[in-house]
Amino acid sequence: MKNIRNFCIIAHIDHGKSTLADRLLSFTGTTTAREEQAQLLDNMDLERERGITIKSHAIQMDYSYEGEKYVLNLIDTPGHVDFSYEVSRSIAACEGALLIVDAAQSIQAQTISNLYLALENDLEIIPVLNKVDLPGANPEEVTDDIVDLLGCDPEDVIHASGKTGFGVENILKAIIEKVPAPKGNVDEPLQALIFDSVYNSYRGVETYFRVLNGEIKKGQRIKFMATDNEYYADEVGTLKLTQVPKPSIKAGDVGYLITGIKTASEIKVGDTITDALKPTQNIIEGFEDVKPMVFAGIYPVDTEDYEELRNSMEKLQLNDASLVFIPESSAALGFGFRCGFLGMLHLEIIQERLEREFDMTVITTVPNVSYHAFTNKNPDTILLVNNPSDLPEPSKLNRVEEPFIKATIITKSDFVGPVMSLCIEKRGQISNQTYLTPERVELTFEMPLAEIVFDFYDRLKTVSKGYASFDYHPIGLKASKLVKVDILLNGQSVDALSALIHADSAYSIGKKMCEKLRQLIPRQQFDIPIQAAIGAKIISRETVKALRKDVTAKCYGGDISRKRKLLEKQKKGKKRMRQVGNVEIPQEAFMAVLKLND
Repeated sequence: MKNIRNFCIIAHIDHGKSTLADRLLSFTGTTTAREEQAQLLDNMDLERERGITIKSHAIQMDYSYEGEKYVLNLIDTPGHVDFSYEVSRSIAACEGALLIVDAAQSIQAQTISNLYLALENDLEIIPVLNKVDLPGANPEEVTDDIVDLLGCDPEDVIHASGKTGFGVENILKAIIEKVPAPKGNVDEPLQALIFDSVYNSYRGVETYFRVLNGEIKKGQRIKFMATDNEYYADEVGTLKLTQVPKPSIKAGDVGYLITGIKTASEIKVGDTITDALKPTQNIIEGFEDVKPMVFAGIYPVDTEDYEELRNSMEKLQLNDASLVFIPESSAALGFGFRCGFLGMLHLEIIQERLEREFDMTVITTVPNVSYHAFTNKNPDTILLVNNPSDLPEPSKLNRVEEPFIKATIITKSDFVGPVMSLCIEKRGQISNQTYLTPERVELTFEMPLAEIVFDFYDRLKTVSKGYASFDYHPIGLKASKLVKVDILLNGQSVDALSALIHADSAYSIGKKMCEKLRQLIPRQQFDIPIQAAIGAKIISRETVKALRKDVTAKCYGGDISRKRKLLEKQKKGKKRMRQVGNVEIPQEAFMAVLKLND
């Protein structure tokens, strides 16, 4: 056990985690020149195209240092704020972390939030200054920032480049010398932490785990403590580039387990694996179910594809346990699913994967968050509102509570004004302002989660010219003055376009929504009124004018009454048409609500 080192890589998005992992793999001889490719651990096309890591990945490397052989278990983590739960579980499975900072971009919000996660778990931090070969790099300045943040010596910061491979040897040396060997006792009952799971269509769900105490053997009867389910360990082994089966995995090591489970919901990330016959008494702390932050409806374009969409969602859930969905129906869109996501990026990726991997064309409704409503009749009973149409009528409503977050924004001091006015516009209240250096400011806000769901991140990047970084975590619910704004088309409410909005901005948003829909809804043979309403009160109206057919073209001269007769006949036809007419809503109309400020 003294020669095992478990470590992860933490950093902000795009600071070079995956590229540096590639260099570590090739330097230790884990991959051959033939197997090498950029972002080797990212095995999804989507990850490569966007240049982001969506899933955590684990891999084992062998390295000889001063005549001794060492086993290095690396867990590469996502950098985006939406996937912070995966990062926290990966960190719990390690003793050390490489903290990577881009020499051109310096320390950013996720760097700090992931660092705090690592420090809470008492990890040994090895600071690495990456991309030192870039023309725009400021190694001396950024080294000072890292020294201020960590309180380490400037000599402790390793200069490296994931692109050229410079400094990789120093990183491996630091991992072996500084990261402590895992503690644990092979003779105690089995206690292992699940930090990830992947679905394999031939073998079921593969579970990635780290053994803290005891050992796990092939064929052993094991138990998952959160679900109380028991299975046989059909195969255990370690994770190289391919899986390497082993007879057993002992305390301190990282490996994979195949039990033939076919449903991903039976495996919870953060759960404890133990022996079914001699279970451990200590459950590993920190396990919690993933809480979705953003809710949206996903509907098939053609209602007949509903069952096919259900199968696609179930298969997708096997690879992504943080996706939550329940069936629901909408008057405007038919049958579909109400889905819970970790954030807007997660929603985008799920939508794209449905289209790519399963050929499903779907309509996504306006994303919203989960609220708590209280009625006058039962002011203490919580009604969970995931969909605006679930909100009780205004006359019965006592109050609505919405989730709030603590947002951390790090930006250049030149952009403090625009960033502050954006946050205040989004109902944020500033709670702290710290100058990290004369050039860089950390702003802390408390704001409603609903306000950052749509376009906040994009607008933050715009007002700060790309220099602001953003991170958040939930802090609970607070009562807010919220109203439900309904959109009526041709006098009928379209439930998929309803939204819960703060009372102060309800009028302006209702007006904007009507104007936007007027541009997007195609003209029909009859007038289409578009109205925004709060309860029974109409707050805004726009009209899509009718396409007029020139019925008087065939009258060439003669008495005016002939023309009037034809026009009256047309008028009656239009009136009848309007009563039975159905308005098709294009997909752009649902997404346009998100881009009201454009």
